[in-house]
Amino acid sequence: MTRIGIVGAGAAAAATTYVVDEAVPDADVTILEKSRGVCGRAATRRRDNVTYDYGANYVRSEDDRVVELLTEVVDDDGLVDVPEPIWTFTEDDDVSEGRDDDEYKWTYRDGLTQIAKRLLGETDATVHQETRVETVRRDGDTWQLVDTDGETWGPFDVLVLNPPAPQTAELLADADWDADIRPDLVDAVADVDYRPVWSAILHYPFEIDRPYYALINTDNEHEIGWVAREECKPGHVPDGESLLVVQASPEWSAANHDEPADANLDELARRTATLLDDERLADPDWTDHQGWRYGLPEGAVLGGPLQSAEEHGLYCVGDWVPGEGRIHAALRNGLETGERIAYSV
Repeated sequence: MTRIGIVGAGAAAAATTYVVDEAVPDADVTILEKSRGVCGRAATRRRDNVTYDYGANYVRSEDDRVVELLTEVVDDDGLVDVPEPIWTFTEDDDVSEGRDDDEYKWTYRDGLTQIAKRLLGETDATVHQETRVETVRRDGDTWQLVDTDGETWGPFDVLVLNPPAPQTAELLADADWDADIRPDLVDAVADVDYRPVWSAILHYPFEIDRPYYALINTDNEHEIGWVAREECKPGHVPDGESLLVVQASPEWSAANHDEPADANLDELARRTATLLDDERLADPDWTDHQGWRYGLPEGAVLGGPLQSAEEHGLYCVGDWVPGEGRIHAALRNGLETGERIAYSV
């Protein structure tokens, strides 16, 4: 039996698990996830018959292998496209049509978390939620994990780390692992920078009529970086209602990450009303929010130290490994990592 431990249940970890479960018949996979859900920043919530993706907004169809995974390999029931285009805006609230885009913008009627749920549902992996790993330990030729409650998990023949790069670097820096490669590995992972994102969810009991699905800021000078109309996703918002996912710019998000949520929501609702030229939008009937301190990676990790770590049965996965903050990049990285694990065991 090949024992595999995975920290984090993001999209990349789910893809890795799927490949390993298919390719290694005797694999025994245990996933420890700190939150109550799966799929990481591809996150979905529900309220009052409304479904909304409040982190990543959709999966792009620009990777052939990911397209095959979502449309042919796992159950595609409920997979939906957002046909409306994405327009642009500037610091001066000047909105204009965006460029033509033939790619699909996919989500599910039940939200993006379905990606990880469906991939993991095809496997025999065991997922332990609300279990935060505190310590990584190397014991001879195997790995062990210790959570914040003091419980020890393992031993594992292979260890996969899926948290964002800064959190992975902390685990590695504090690991009980005496190996010459560890300092270079820690430095390489820690060097991956992130842009924070503060997301405001604004619901309205009326329809917002616009010719686009979303607006994206192109000059990087606006307080808002992205506004998306969740009602454009089939099955997400009841008729006669609207829900906006408003993601602040990295600079605004960093400056206001620790400010009171109500103040942030009021400010972003006010700026959204100005941007969309509709004063009603300053007063949503209900709101939600999420601050992502590690929202989007800004560069890829140095590959050499990661390759050296794999010789010790330690693998890192996530969108930060290729350095592209997109779900399709995380899925592709997970698929490729799963194959390398399968070949090595």
